[in-house]
Amino acid sequence: MQITPVTAGRSPRVLIVGAGFAGINAALSLRGAHAQVTMVDRKNHHTFQPLLYQVALAVLSPAEIASPVRTILRGQKHTEVLMGEVVGFDLKARNALLKNGSRLEYDYLIVAAGSTHSYFGHEEWAVDAPGLKTLEDAIEIRRRVLLAFELAEKQVLENAPHPTPLNFVVIGAGPTGVELAGAISDIARHYMTRDFHHIDPRQARIMLLEGGPRVLAAYPEDLSASAERQLRDLGVEVRNNTRVTGIEPGVVLVGEERIAAAVIVWAAGVAASPLGKMLGAPTDKTGRVMVDAELNIPGHPEVFVLGDLAAREQDGHGLPGLAPVAIQMGKWVAKTITRDINGEPRKPFHYFDKGTMATIGRNKAIAQIGKIHLSGVIAWLAWLFIHIMYLVGFRNRLLVLTEWAWTYFAVQQGSRLITGDTNLIGWGNAD
Repeated sequence: MQITPVTAGRSPRVLIVGAGFAGINAALSLRGAHAQVTMVDRKNHHTFQPLLYQVALAVLSPAEIASPVRTILRGQKHTEVLMGEVVGFDLKARNALLKNGSRLEYDYLIVAAGSTHSYFGHEEWAVDAPGLKTLEDAIEIRRRVLLAFELAEKQVLENAPHPTPLNFVVIGAGPTGVELAGAISDIARHYMTRDFHHIDPRQARIMLLEGGPRVLAAYPEDLSASAERQLRDLGVEVRNNTRVTGIEPGVVLVGEERIAAAVIVWAAGVAASPLGKMLGAPTDKTGRVMVDAELNIPGHPEVFVLGDLAAREQDGHGLPGLAPVAIQMGKWVAKTITRDINGEPRKPFHYFDKGTMATIGRNKAIAQIGKIHLSGVIAWLAWLFIHIMYLVGFRNRLLVLTEWAWTYFAVQQGSRLITGDTNLIGWGNAD
C-alpha cells in the first residue's frame, strides 16, 4: 500500500518515537534518504539492554553499555534529536503531542517505545522488587545487592540477635531472571570472597522462582534442561511451578510459605508501553499493537509500530521481543520509507532468525542457531562475541571487551560502587 504523497517541494518528515534498538536502527538506516528525521525520547541515551544485568551486578559501568543519541546520530545532518516525552497522537492531523504541550508534525510515524515491567496488577510490589529495564533500574539493583553484603558483615560485627539471611530471590526464569540469578552467584562465589572478613559471600542463598514448569520456556526443552543444570552447578536454587502470591519488605510469599530475602528482583513479566494503546489500534493482552505485514496499524500506512511494542505473527508464531527482531524491523521500515519516496512498491516484513542465546554465568550459556544447540563455554563465547558486535560505537566495544577480560582473568570487578541511599529496603523486616 502506498502512502499519500507529501506536499510537493519538501522532503517528507519522519518522526521516530523511542531510541531503543528499533528506533536507532531506523534512524541510522535513513541516513541517505531524502527525508527530515526527528528522533524523540525521554532519555538522552540509547541503552544496550541485553547487558543491563551486568551493570546491575557491578561487572560493567553504565557508560559502557549506553551512548548519547546525539553522538550516535551526529553525522546525519538531516536528523534532529529531541529529549521529550510523547503523551498522545492525532493520527488525522498527523502530529504527536509532547508532555510540554508542543506538537510534532509528521508524514511518517515510527513508534518504537518498547516495554516496561508488568506486576500483573500488583504495582505495589515494585517498591520491594524492582525490575530491570533501564540504567536507573540497574543502578538500583546494584545498590541493593552490594548493600546486602555490606549489611550482612555489619550485623555479624554487631552480634545482631536475629541477622537477616543473606538470601537473594529472583522472580521469573526468563532470560533476564536466569542472567541475574547466575550473575549474583558469580559475584558471591568469585568476586566477593576476598573482600569480607566476617562473612563468607559464598554462603549466600540465591533462589530463582518460576511459575511455569521450566526455566527459559521459550527455548527447546533440551536447552532449558541444560540451563537449569548450569544454574544448579552455580549453586542457584531453581524452583519451578512456584507462583509468588505476595511481596512484602524483606519477604516473598508463596502461598503460606514466607521466604526471607535481603534482595528481591522482579523478572516475571513485561507490558508494552502505554503509547501503543494511544494509537487507537487493536492490541493484545500485554498491550502490544497488532500490525500488518508491513508493520502498519489498520488504515494508516504512514504509521509503523516496531520492536517490543509490535505484535506480529510469522509462520504461525508470534515474533519475540528480542533485540534482533527490533533491529531488523528498524532497518526494514527505513527501506520501506525510502521505497515510498522513490515511488517503488513495498515489500512485507520477514524476520530472519539468526538464533537466540542466553548467558547463565561465568563460562555458562545456551544458544540455539537454527537446528544447532550449544551449551556451556562454546555458547558463552558465542554470546560474548555477538553482544560486543551489537554494541553501538567502537569505543563501547573496546571498553566492554577490556572490562570483561580484566574481570575474567583477574577475578576482579571495578564497578562495585554504592551510590544514593545506603538503607536497604526490607532489611531486618523478614521476621
